[in-house]
Amino acid sequence: MNFELTEEQKSVKKVVRKFVDKEIIPNIQEWDRQGHFEPEVLKKLAELQLMGVCIPDEYGGVGMDYNTLAIVCEELERGDTAYRTAVSVHTGLNSMTLLQWGTEDQKQKYLVPQAQGKKIGAFGLTEPNAGSDVAAMNSTAVREGDSYVLNGSKTWISLCDIADHFLIFAKTEHDIGHKGITAFIVERSFPGVETKAIKGKLGIRAGNTGEVFLSDVRVPESNRLGEEGEGFKIAMSALDNGRFTVAAGAVGLIEASLEASLRYCHERKTFGKEIGKHQLVQQMIAKMSANLEISRLLVCKAGWLKNQGKRNTKETSLAKWIACDAAFEAANDAVQIHGAYGYSDEYPVERFLRNSKAPVIYEGTREIHTIMQGEYALGYREDKQLRNQLPSWPFEEVTVS
Repeated sequence: MNFELTEEQKSVKKVVRKFVDKEIIPNIQEWDRQGHFEPEVLKKLAELQLMGVCIPDEYGGVGMDYNTLAIVCEELERGDTAYRTAVSVHTGLNSMTLLQWGTEDQKQKYLVPQAQGKKIGAFGLTEPNAGSDVAAMNSTAVREGDSYVLNGSKTWISLCDIADHFLIFAKTEHDIGHKGITAFIVERSFPGVETKAIKGKLGIRAGNTGEVFLSDVRVPESNRLGEEGEGFKIAMSALDNGRFTVAAGAVGLIEASLEASLRYCHERKTFGKEIGKHQLVQQMIAKMSANLEISRLLVCKAGWLKNQGKRNTKETSLAKWIACDAAFEAANDAVQIHGAYGYSDEYPVERFLRNSKAPVIYEGTREIHTIMQGEYALGYREDKQLRNQLPSWPFEEVTVS
């Protein structure tokens, strides 16, 4: 294994870091206070070709490897979780799922403009009574001729008011649990689609999160993703990609917490010396440093497996669980290091702490991932080959007839 970044990856990291330092960090305090999501950030990311960084160029992307996507997410979260979340949802949950499961016509119609950043994609799985228990969803899809009529609602949907396209999961059969779930590509312009933002969140206040309501939404059969009843498998494979980007973002939050803490350790003096000279402060810094390395290596391993075209559900779950818990701990310690000032938004660490809680919950709570890892270790869980695999990297040239 080679843990050195390629020259291309170093270049991307430099570009994203410069973008974050210029476009996000100077504005994020005010955006966070106002609960404002700034769509212009996504437009500028599209101009930098970062909305489809790991999508093959024949589908509108740049064709870089999956660890380059991790680098983008890591650097974006160093600025704020809201904009990493946007890329996680748009690229990880939506576009990569279209790449893996979509027909050629679906890729040309939906994936190409998304990879170019001309259209924005979102992901609609969670419902008010169906979070970790996906099979409990109540949204329905009834076949009528050459289309389906969708009814139901989704909640905690990132980019709900921004997205042009949604991947929506609904039940085509009710009495067979997760085997009755089917996936659909739903356009915002379809009659019966409405959205509403959720206000009053603990963290990620600069992100757009909310509800999607479906009222007799007629979706063409050509917009069904995969086969009937295949929706659960599609959703779980999508979460492999989403969790990968969340874990990568957690690495960025650990780094941001560490950078802010190191600065303050050198600036602040107590008892006649820099607070970094105190051993219990050093202990917190050491934990951040160790967890940064551990989390980054776990993400890199998951990305390497993706590049090889191998199943990575176990490794991605582990990276998501460990990195998100470590980010929460790093942000908490960063507030402690800053003392009373850490409790004020004069410094960014209070925002880091608020933002760090959500990833411990979404895309599989830490409890779900703990159970998954226990089942893997005990031999109770085994990943089977999927009908469609995420393409390995380097991507093969696709000839479109």
